[in-house]
Amino acid sequence: MKRIAIIGAGSWGTALAIIAARAGHEVMLWSRNAQIVNSINAQQNNPSYLIFAQIPSTVVASIELDAVLHHAEHVLFAAPSHAARELFTTISPHLHETAVVISVAKGIEIETGKRISEVFKEVAGTTHPFVCLSGPSFAREVVDGHPTAIVAASKDAAAARAVQNDLSFENLRIYTNADVIGTEIGGSVKNVIAIAAGMAAGLGFGSNSVAALITRGLAEITRLARREGAQVETLMGLAGLGDLVLTCTGALSRNRFVGQELGKGRRLEEITAEMSEVAEGINTARAVKKLSDRAGLEMPIVNEVNAVLYQDKSARDAVSDLMSRPLREELS
Repeated sequence: MKRIAIIGAGSWGTALAIIAARAGHEVMLWSRNAQIVNSINAQQNNPSYLIFAQIPSTVVASIELDAVLHHAEHVLFAAPSHAARELFTTISPHLHETAVVISVAKGIEIETGKRISEVFKEVAGTTHPFVCLSGPSFAREVVDGHPTAIVAASKDAAAARAVQNDLSFENLRIYTNADVIGTEIGGSVKNVIAIAAGMAAGLGFGSNSVAALITRGLAEITRLARREGAQVETLMGLAGLGDLVLTCTGALSRNRFVGQELGKGRRLEEITAEMSEVAEGINTARAVKKLSDRAGLEMPIVNEVNAVLYQDKSARDAVSDLMSRPLREELS
């Protein structure tokens, strides 16, 4: 049994708390929202996320970060990526000296273009092992017992194995790799491609269009990941192709939903106003465009998603411009 702290009580944070508790661990769950905290402790239910799920009584919620982090051996960061710098700055003085920090956030900091691991290193240094936990995983399906496979990536092989051993349980199977860069980029940029796939669906296009976007989207993700130093094999695995397919096709995908509504002609502000959770691809699109422009990389799908999100371009015009680009070899 391990003492596990989870920072963020959204869908994925709540799901991981449930799985960790089922596996027999002592779980402390942090949320800014006192109503969520009180409901979890009194009624074993999160009133805002995964409201159907019964949370084990061994999960204790709190709004006090120092109480949640006290003697925690694993600290899972499950808050939106835009909150990473603020929260890492706050929690780093309270981390137990042997704590392993595990991120399940899938995003890139807009202002700096830094991945979550880079933000953590900049804020907290290299004292604590860092593990990126990513892959094709809808929180609801994990809690419902659907077989799910994800990956724990870390430069510290022992830390990755510890996460693998401690969090793999029944329907959740965790693999390991050493490629944090590829795992983080795959998990982040796929959300941008999912918005594009959603736009295609919203426009009424069929499976041909989505398959093309997934395939060419993977090429763009791989292009950026290689430029940043990732291994190509990672993008062919769970954190790359696996997560990309799920997010582009799954009905539970928030990013696909945003794209679908954009494809129907709705405005971004109207769509997000109705959502209770963050669609990471909205912010990540801006961050990735900055990275690709800075590196001189060609990422046409990312560029068109940005144009629809931030330049009032219609989804139909974006698709038309993608299809009218100069013809070229596929693998060049």
